[in-house]
Amino acid sequence: MPNIKPVSDLRNYNEVLVECENGNPVFLTKNGRGKYVIIDIKEYEKQQATLKLISKLAEAENAVKSEAEWLEFSELKEALED
Repeated sequence: MPNIKPVSDLRNYNEVLVECENGNPVFLTKNGRGKYVIIDIKEYEKQQATLKLISKLAEAENAVKSEAEWLEFSELKEALED
């Protein structure tokens, strides 16, 4: 279940930060609407690494589909010998 709190709960930010340390994001609302998310920095770094990996995989998949960047074996051999 998501942990949703009003932004005014940041007055007691230590309690909010303890909840983030458990690996669960805390969603903050302002005027009853979702506004911010607080997550542990390790979780943030993990998400950024995942996004980077997905981006690289999509890039590789597009390169394979286009076949424009494929080299013949002889071309590859020449490129490696130079």
